[in-house]
Amino acid sequence: MFFIDTIETEGLGNRSYLVGGARTASVVDPPRDVDRVLAAAAVRGVRISHVMETHVHNDYVTGGPDLARLTGATYLVPAGARVAFARTPVADGDTITVDEGVALRAMATPGHTPHHTSYVLEEHGLVAAVFTGGSLLIGSVGRPDLVEPRLTEQLARAQHASAHRLAAELPDETPVLPTHGFGSFCSSSRSEGDATTIGKEKAGNDALVKDVDSFVAVLLAGLEDVPAYYARMGPINSAGPSPVDLTAPPVATAADIAERLAAGEWVVDLRNRIAFAEGHVAGSFNFEADGKIATYLAWMIPSGKPVTLLAESPAQLAAAQRELVRVGIDRPAAAATGTPGDWIPEGHTPRSFPRATFADLAAQDPGPGVVLDVRRDSERATGWIEGSVHIPIHHLHRRLAEVPAGTVWVHCAGGMRAGIAASLLDAVGRDVVAVDDSFAAATDAGLPLTTGS
Repeated sequence: MFFIDTIETEGLGNRSYLVGGARTASVVDPPRDVDRVLAAAAVRGVRISHVMETHVHNDYVTGGPDLARLTGATYLVPAGARVAFARTPVADGDTITVDEGVALRAMATPGHTPHHTSYVLEEHGLVAAVFTGGSLLIGSVGRPDLVEPRLTEQLARAQHASAHRLAAELPDETPVLPTHGFGSFCSSSRSEGDATTIGKEKAGNDALVKDVDSFVAVLLAGLEDVPAYYARMGPINSAGPSPVDLTAPPVATAADIAERLAAGEWVVDLRNRIAFAEGHVAGSFNFEADGKIATYLAWMIPSGKPVTLLAESPAQLAAAQRELVRVGIDRPAAAATGTPGDWIPEGHTPRSFPRATFADLAAQDPGPGVVLDVRRDSERATGWIEGSVHIPIHHLHRRLAEVPAGTVWVHCAGGMRAGIAASLLDAVGRDVVAVDDSFAAATDAGLPLTTGS
């Protein structure tokens, strides 16, 4: 009897899988922090015999080479992938024996990348599940624009064909187990739910209900900005990532922190946005450890810029460090734990700024100075506060000079990104108010909304 264990990487919206039988198992699309996979295998009491990639990933650093090295497993990578390390190429139709009676059959499903490969799980020759990587997702498909702009339409058409191949060759009851699509920016659109089957996707997935031209038109029109750090992930994975290092970084004193800020380095406060607003190191930025720190910090920090982490506790620091290695921020320059009182030189005082609701914003008379909307384009398209300035959060650090003079009331859809934006503005000396509220409350507060039509 086979088993499938799902290894969630929630912050990035990804899943990896340990699939096996009584004695041995294989891993599909391993995460960078491979200790989680090793722990799952130890619980099952199985040996990892194969590590396999569905594609060269663009959204996170793989743990494949490290896991294969540590376990002695065979490392399988699609034959068409151009990589600079030793691996066993896998081609359409190849069958990998996982355990007695349990096998994985490679199925070419190009689209997310030209070489993308899915793996069909079979038990005694009968289809049991399919690992679809970035091909067929829950209600969507993997985006086709991460490899090369000139290939985007071609890959979008390939996604349509691959989805139809999966639907035609696999039974309706086959569970679909993708790597991306649980909040990942690798997904071409947002989707709901965390489980699906081939039959369910045949009934509602655009790739399977629309003709190819309609599908491609809708898919390409709906693509949003790609996180900037994606451009670094593919080359790292193609070259072969180094083993992960999760040991504690050097400890930073208050004087060290001040020197790093003066040198233009990034000092990132991991505490929640409420605590940060109440008091923080002047010049530091707030990326909540409980938010999408890996996505937004990696998206916004200039490549190669040293980063110092400030955390409430060693546990919070370790969790953030783990998140960051997944996106190639391997070693913080330094770190400190405690409170702002521990991080600020003697004689200096913490910075702070107010938080507010949309009702507070509506109550301003004669009105607020500047309303800054940091949501994505697709979010703003559904409606925005009349007169507001729009700069998506991932552009703000480069466009701070475009924010008009006056007190800035900054908002997003729920508060987390507004907290990041407020910290960026506060760091350059702007007077800022963080609107920590759901955008749905803007209507209830009586703020005038428009769609521009």
